[in-house]
Amino acid sequence: MEAPIYNTQGKKTGTILLPESVFNVPWNDSLMYQVVTSMQANARTPVAHTKFRGDVRGGGKKPWRQKGTGRARHGSIRSPIWRGGGVTHGPRSEKNYARAIPRKMRAKALFMALSRKLRDNEVILIDSFGFKSPKTADAKKALNALSKGGFEKLSAKKKNAALIALPGNSDAAHKSFRNIGNVTSVEARNLNPVSLLGNTYIIIEDPASAIKAIEGRMRTKAKAAK
Repeated sequence: MEAPIYNTQGKKTGTILLPESVFNVPWNDSLMYQVVTSMQANARTPVAHTKFRGDVRGGGKKPWRQKGTGRARHGSIRSPIWRGGGVTHGPRSEKNYARAIPRKMRAKALFMALSRKLRDNEVILIDSFGFKSPKTADAKKALNALSKGGFEKLSAKKKNAALIALPGNSDAAHKSFRNIGNVTSVEARNLNPVSLLGNTYIIIEDPASAIKAIEGRMRTKAKAAK
């Protein structure tokens, strides 16, 4: 599988052979759904918290005697059916939503997302952005050049236009892109299916190094499991 490599001027500078184990993985709806929903659950921070009837202040005295009043019997004004009472089956902050995701499943879901992006012509490989110091103007110039080279949504979309995968931890690159509202930058080794599917394009800098890090996700996890 060959794919073109672009430069910051939006021109093709060469090609690269992509590994089929990463970019030619068939789509599996069930697997992707399980991984994505599990990752979203793991990222969830329970904030909403309601009080049961035992947590609400007051209600120690019986409102009225059990019999003889003609009214329904009640033992506390803090019952869930009373105004100001506790809440039945409400959200609680101590609930744990975390789910375990097998490592191989998470890696395969990432490869499936990359494969779909490639089939939809939403993978952009760039040789190097060449940032020696943070400069948002140069980052915008490169993105505009790529958008004119056949990736129009880079400039058309106001949000989630592209996820930029960097081969390493480049502070200059991160700072150059962080002021651009429709793109997000991340290290290639930290790619995940949720962020991939949440953006239109995936831009991979220095594809030889970045893809090697991505491809190693399955091998590294397999070794760790032994």
